Amino acid sequence: MTTDGDGPQQFAQLRWQRTPSSTEIILLRHGASQPFVPGEPFPLVDGQGDPALSAVGLIQAHKSADRLQREPIDALYATNMQRTQQTIAPLAALIGLDVAIERDLREIYLGEWEGGLLRQKAAENHPTYQKMLREERWDAIPGAETNEEFGNRCIGALEKMAARHQGELVLCTVHGGVIGSALARIAESRPFAFGGADNCSITQIIWTDGQWTIRRFNDSSHLFEQLHHG
Repeated sequence: MTTDGDGPQQFAQLRWQRTPSSTEIILLRHGASQPFVPGEPFPLVDGQGDPALSAVGLIQAHKSADRLQREPIDALYATNMQRTQQTIAPLAALIGLDVAIERDLREIYLGEWEGGLLRQKAAENHPTYQKMLREERWDAIPGAETNEEFGNRCIGALEKMAARHQGELVLCTVHGGVIGSALARIAESRPFAFGGADNCSITQIIWTDGQWTIRRFNDSSHLFEQLHHG
């Protein structure tokens, strides 16, 4: 609120600020990972494909760190998969914070298509892949986690994180499926409405008094030069 001499009071628009009871969470998708080679499945961690970052992914991780190091981050998280840990490592080194592991934010379990096979099936436009997209459900893939199972563990982990860091800014490096599932739950949208987040894109969600708000999705402006020229 301002006044102009003897004129009327004026009420300017103010930039959003986190309240003392809110938790702000930045979800950073991991950088691009190694390509899948038929017949050479990715190594597994707890039964799920665990590829390392590719050379492009490592560049993306450093670009993300350069941008995010100016944020007043209070805590860092990654999943139990190496591509998220490799993505967050440059930022952790710049701001001097340890990285906690949140296993429940790992990627969707893909059943018979684990280990990188999903990428090949997608490129081949396999009938089961078409069905998965058409029906917007992961368990169209034999043995895969259901939308409900996946969404429950993702939102459950985020709610616990929000309660643990009330009034703070948390950054968690996660997976594209996690971002899509969490935002679909928050927005009560179609299951795959928030699919396809770019590698190393930024999504921002806020937890206030038991309710989530989406403030940002798929912000990849820090990768603009690479996305268009690299």
